[in-house]
Amino acid sequence: MRRLARTSQFRDRSEAGRLLGELLARTRWSDPVVFGLARGGVPIAYEVARALRARLGVFVVRKLGAPGQPEFGVGAVTAGGVPIYDRRSLAALGLSTADMRATCERERAEALRQAELYHGDAPPIAVAGRDVIVADDGLATGVTARAALRDLRAAGPDTLVFAAPVCAPDAAHALLAEADRVECLTCPPDFHAVGQFYQDFRQTSDEQVLALLERSRA
Repeated sequence: MRRLARTSQFRDRSEAGRLLGELLARTRWSDPVVFGLARGGVPIAYEVARALRARLGVFVVRKLGAPGQPEFGVGAVTAGGVPIYDRRSLAALGLSTADMRATCERERAEALRQAELYHGDAPPIAVAGRDVIVADDGLATGVTARAALRDLRAAGPDTLVFAAPVCAPDAAHALLAEADRVECLTCPPDFHAVGQFYQDFRQTSDEQVLALLERSRA
């Protein structure tokens, strides 16, 4: 795992993405493609793709929030994949996967809607034999990143890397079970939430995602 020590806040996702792109540009990549986790990871991935002159894509993963605590992610699901859960979080809250079934189906439907919106009729981006970077605006529990990495690993990339401006230290180390490398600008020991490291952490909209994809293609 490589990281660049940093303790101050990022102005916004664009600044964080540019700084992360500078870090990743120090590595030589083979035909890279950068996937931003929808939606907040896409502004990060856009800047990284620019720095690496790489293809930009979007990967849709929906967090499965605990009942009554939607911001506390206990699992994640993609549009077509099998949901994954953080078993320790479920146990701590006294939940089972059956308790999460309704939430899972709702979030899977939203993942499918987003994927259709972002991708349209375009064919999937080929990743076999390429260096693939999965970017997000931060890594907290790591459950959404894990779901994306597992899906992409099955497509046969040469190298699979997760990158984010800020990562919780424990989650970053645990993610090495799924990623070949984890790249982050900072892994602060006082990590509580991704948003604490951004001055502007407003939610990214579908319109912003589509605009960045169009700008990248242009």
